[in-house]
Amino acid sequence: MSRDASTTQAFADDDYVFRMGWGELEQLQEACDAGPYVVLDRLVSGRWRMGDISNVIRLGLIGGGLEPVKALKLVRAYVQDRPPLENLVLAQLVLGAAVAGSPEEEVGKKSEAPDQSDPKNSQTENSGSEPSTATEPSSASLRKKSAK
Repeated sequence: MSRDASTTQAFADDDYVFRMGWGELEQLQEACDAGPYVVLDRLVSGRWRMGDISNVIRLGLIGGGLEPVKALKLVRAYVQDRPPLENLVLAQLVLGAAVAGSPEEEVGKKSEAPDQSDPKNSQTENSGSEPSTATEPSSASLRKKSAK
């Protein structure tokens, strides 16, 4: 599994996948008039604005695959019609996963990317040139030459 910054959280009436990719982060920046990390800092430090919470959750739902109309309806019913502190932690989790990766994503977990050590995946195999076997001079040998 690759690190895609998604997180699954209980919200509203079900468990939903939240993900904020580059496009959603740009939309958040526009909506909140601040960069994603500034918005995260506001959410964590208690200096958040109302739109910080609702926009993070709405865009996270959309990035997670929910249709925008359904995401907006959920946010209106379960975020904007509720006290803001009920959804503050969710917004922190969603945006935190977007900028730093999700806690569920194990660092070092085997990726679906092809094994680069496999000769079939070599970028030089079909280039027609021989792989280089020359080594660069060590820093010690360079010091000896420059001392002469």
